Amino acid sequence: MRRLTLLTGFLLLVILTPVVGAAADEAPAWLQAAAALKPPTYDKDVHAVVLRKEQSVTLSTDGRITTTTTFAVRILTREGRGYAVAGEGYVTKTGKVREITAWLIRPNGYVKKYGKDETVDVISDPNDIYNEYRIKSINASDDADAGVVFGYQSISEERPLFNQDLWNFQDRLPTLVSRYSLTLPTGWQATSVVFNHAKIEPSVNGSTYVWELRDLQPIKRETVSPTVRNLAPLVAINYFPAAGATPNGFKTFETWAQVSRWGTDLHDPQAIPDEAVSAKARALTVNSKTELDRIKAIARFVQGLQYISIDIGVGRGNGYRPHSASQVLAKEYGDCKDKANLMRAMLKTIGITAYPVFIFSGDSTLVREEWPSPTQFNHCIIAVRVNDGTEAPTVIQHPTLGRLLIFDATDESTAIGDLPDHEQGSFALIVAGDAGALLRMPTLAPGLSQLERQTDVVLASDGSITANVKERSIGQTAVDERRAFRQLSTTAYKGMIENWVTQGASGAKVSRLLPTDDNDGTGFGLDVDFSAVAYAKSMQDRLLVFNPSIVSRRESVFLTEPTRKHPMVLDSHAFTETVRVKLPAGFDVDELPDPVKLETSFGSYKTSYEVKSGELLFIRTLSQRAGTIPADQYQAVRSFYDRMRAAEQAPVVLAKK
Repeated sequence: MRRLTLLTGFLLLVILTPVVGAAADEAPAWLQAAAALKPPTYDKDVHAVVLRKEQSVTLSTDGRITTTTTFAVRILTREGRGYAVAGEGYVTKTGKVREITAWLIRPNGYVKKYGKDETVDVISDPNDIYNEYRIKSINASDDADAGVVFGYQSISEERPLFNQDLWNFQDRLPTLVSRYSLTLPTGWQATSVVFNHAKIEPSVNGSTYVWELRDLQPIKRETVSPTVRNLAPLVAINYFPAAGATPNGFKTFETWAQVSRWGTDLHDPQAIPDEAVSAKARALTVNSKTELDRIKAIARFVQGLQYISIDIGVGRGNGYRPHSASQVLAKEYGDCKDKANLMRAMLKTIGITAYPVFIFSGDSTLVREEWPSPTQFNHCIIAVRVNDGTEAPTVIQHPTLGRLLIFDATDESTAIGDLPDHEQGSFALIVAGDAGALLRMPTLAPGLSQLERQTDVVLASDGSITANVKERSIGQTAVDERRAFRQLSTTAYKGMIENWVTQGASGAKVSRLLPTDDNDGTGFGLDVDFSAVAYAKSMQDRLLVFNPSIVSRRESVFLTEPTRKHPMVLDSHAFTETVRVKLPAGFDVDELPDPVKLETSFGSYKTSYEVKSGELLFIRTLSQRAGTIPADQYQAVRSFYDRMRAAEQAPVVLAKK
């Protein structure tokens, strides 16, 4: 379930053949006019400025749309050459790119043109076996350098699934002129919703609507900031005839219940179990004692199926329609909607009702409730109706359907009762006919994504140490650990752990490494033995100075800028470490750091120290709550993490008796 999105970031990742253009070409008048614009001076980290970004869309009476895209960018630095890329997407069988042409104007006025011979046609997602979304593109980055102006124009045609569109006025680059125009047949009208900006009233001339912004400033990258889609202004548009139903079967939506009914019509006919599906469900659950056990057994099986996406007929809606449950089981592979659909069918066999859930994967703050549209989603998970005796952290209450257990059947590392970080707190659509509703997904407490660590250290009088680290993680913290363990080779995984250890104990040698991945996918363990010479620093031959925070926490937030413009997005997790250091004979503790206790609306942190029977006991705990924190609270957030890092760098001083 994907929506074709022509992002410059994607095009920069496509490796294309260098192009060769003809000499002494002429740029069109619109590009010459754009090149004549004098942009303001920007910071040195701004590598390009968009001079013109425009899309003109015309809807014909037969339901087809023609889109003319016009784009011009001035490259400001050599690092900005990658922006000299043109791209236009289309869906085979229902759309086409009629033409795409690009030009490059050098500072001396020389013009180079790129046309059909320099155009490459590629699949939009190279990871898919088959996908009818494609992109025609031209890459002029090898010819670009500071001072050049690159521009392109494309004309495409398509028959859209929905009478809806979304226009991003900018990406991160500063943009001088950004414009979207929509020309409708007589008797049609358009409405719009604007995000990340004050309301923009379109200028209307007859049946043509124009939304325009000018002089948009660059959107700087900042640590833990929202995605650019949540920062840059964008307009969501619905268009429809002034009277009567939308012709040609096209869809426009006024409520989320309408989107739910549309999704139900696509999904429900595909979730009918055949005998093979029923038999497999019964076999998987034969030894299960409780409802939750039965759900877990089926969930583990579906998660284990290979993820493969084969999108056929996407222009006719099949990009949103799952394959039948019987087909997915027989082939033993599928994409997100296929897996959710198969799980629904298997649960139906054993008397449990479940619903598809449309969600956006990758940004839990992106979906906006003000604009009912299936194009806001890129992923499908599942909601399982459970009885009052089934308890799990990811159970939510639906106003009419009751208690629903939310689960991502595609994420093979996240078990039942947990939810990926980037889906927690998101708006998602429960697809259940007239009962469907847009609901907020659960946000799990920090303690449900926790890392507990016990570190035992023997410190010698020469400053060397031998140490054992035992870790146990659960929730999304365990998911991160599990993914690294499963995806990396044995050598690469060992190298990652060694690098982590040596960040705190320089020159450390790992002698034993034992990862433990729980069979039910709920937890992950790690046991590491290592040694390091001269960890404690000897001073004046009578003092030993060392940091009891020998190995670092896995997750850290580094906020170093003096000011901030954008909000901060934090996830939910917790950390506890107990460090026991056996002190060398002949030494006493001379100085201990002061204990620290920090309490804020978004988290808490605490350290404590105790010396008893020749052993130093150091404990540190962190609890961070998920949330989006306004930029005006930046100094408080920065102070919290600065004070936490300072506490973890505070040394202990031992003195000879």
